[in-house]
Amino acid sequence: MNRLLWLVAGIAVGFLAARQLGMTARGKAFFDDLDRRAKEFSDSLVEGYREREAELKSAIADES
Repeated sequence: MNRLLWLVAGIAVGFLAARQLGMTARGKAFFDDLDRRAKEFSDSLVEGYREREAELKSAIADES
């Protein structure tokens, strides 16, 4: 129970610190860059998934 309390407290402090940092110009630029990179990463994952899905569908169609 004590560890759970520390975990929740750490998450809350981290959230509050990120919120305060996001209010500054430098912090906003940091989080905008982080959002952009996360979006690029997720887009590349989706693209790779779709390419692999198309390869597998093609392989299945060739077998039929």
